[in-house]
Amino acid sequence: MMAKSEQTIFYSIEESIKSYRQFAQKQINDQGFDITIDQGLILSIINENPGIPQKEIARRAFKDVASVTRIIELLVKSGFLKRDSFEKDRRRFTLHLTAKGKKILTEIQPIVDANRKKAVEGISEEEIELLRKLVNKISANCRS
Repeated sequence: MMAKSEQTIFYSIEESIKSYRQFAQKQINDQGFDITIDQGLILSIINENPGIPQKEIARRAFKDVASVTRIIELLVKSGFLKRDSFEKDRRRFTLHLTAKGKKILTEIQPIVDANRKKAVEGISEEEIELLRKLVNKISANCRS
């Protein structure tokens, strides 16, 4: 007999991720910031990796390219990102955080840190390391 979906480890992993994202987004919203978790992640990736291609942003954010394109569009319209075209190829562009984009990343960082700390409250460093090893094994199994 097959296990019910609610009884699988994958269900538990997905549930914990969704719970964390909802919790983290609420904390950001409650502090008056108008940015989503995904938008903040995209800003962080671009900030930490100047000149990064959009496909790589998508890979690192675990998003499809079309979703990243929509998020980038919103970030440009919101004034968090600036898009500069390449002179030789108008289809390509580089993304740069604006002063507003850098400011919001700096301002939400304490909230992000507090969210992460709250999420792992009561979990030892050894347990966190074991969990990291286990989910990395699952990922490796799925890639091979």
